[in-house]
Amino acid sequence: MHEAVTDFVSRHADTSGRVLEIGSRNINGSVRYLFAGAATYVGVDPVDGPDVDIVGDGATIEVLFDSFDVVVCTEVLEHVDDTIAAGIIVNAHRHLVPGGRFVTTCAGPGRVAHSAIDERPIRPWEFYRNVDATTLDGWLSAAGFGAREIDPLGADMRCVAWKD
Repeated sequence: MHEAVTDFVSRHADTSGRVLEIGSRNINGSVRYLFAGAATYVGVDPVDGPDVDIVGDGATIEVLFDSFDVVVCTEVLEHVDDTIAAGIIVNAHRHLVPGGRFVTTCAGPGRVAHSAIDERPIRPWEFYRNVDATTLDGWLSAAGFGAREIDPLGADMRCVAWKD
């Protein structure tokens, strides 16, 4: 995980609330430490590994609806197709308490394609595409997020959105 991701997430970290991380498997770093004081921290990933508490699909898993103050999803959306990415964002919205926030980062236009397995070049069977602000905004709107701030930075797409 690169420094721009942890810098962005640290600005939106709630160190006292309940946190759900979608895509939590630690491949190249984690944001979990930024929430060290959280009352609850649950990491979900489709592949078991470091920092995974529950193995499951972030688009469909039912942890505890309406019970998290923050849902964080870093460097995932570029590795899943549009249907799954949209589903992850809908599921994040369902898991948030009113006023809770969704914090996400992903590869924006210009980022070099990379594998979700180990950051090397993508394998022929892997999905990858860079996410632009218009696409991200559309997913957030369709999921029901009202207020949102999309913050492109270089080849990074960063966003925080609040559940009404």
